[in-house]
Amino acid sequence: MSKKGIFYVAFFVILVSVFYLVVRKWISRNDTISDVQPFSFINQDGKRFTNKDVEGKVYVAEFFYTTCKTVCPRMNENMRLVYDKFKDNPDFLILSHTSTPDIDSASVLKRYADSLKIDTRHWVFLTGSKDSLYNAARISYTVDDPLNNVQNPQDHFLHTQLWALVNKEGKVKKIYDGLKQSEAKAMIKQITKMLDQ
Repeated sequence: MSKKGIFYVAFFVILVSVFYLVVRKWISRNDTISDVQPFSFINQDGKRFTNKDVEGKVYVAEFFYTTCKTVCPRMNENMRLVYDKFKDNPDFLILSHTSTPDIDSASVLKRYADSLKIDTRHWVFLTGSKDSLYNAARISYTVDDPLNNVQNPQDHFLHTQLWALVNKEGKVKKIYDGLKQSEAKAMIKQITKMLDQ
């Protein structure tokens, strides 16, 4: 092959590669479900926990309550699979927000976390004002319909089995059904990819 032919082949390969990378970047930007809004809650240790604490980390957000006897225990059994897989990775977190902040104080969440025998540096339990928690579920994480908001926050209740997977840039990339073990396993695969990026 002549030098000119080699040049054209090399140029074509570089052009295709650049095009592929640009398209891939564009697609990854446009498959965002929502952007996580700034937040400020209280963790199980009574300390302030904000969006600054998740900067640069991949994390899963869920909503549950400690007195739930139906959906939540099954959901957190599946979340345990995720926790066990990534509990030693400093770039991954699980955020479990309470749906009943009037019951689930920091100390109640601490007892609940202790009963799971987990490291709360990697699986964090959060409480706060009801309207802030519910807005996070509906606006930031899109795991509940925003139309469920009513005038008085005391008049509504959040009970969702959906998990939001958030990337290192604070963007919700996928929603999973926390009641399905197959979804937990699929999410583990996706988290592994996201951590490698």
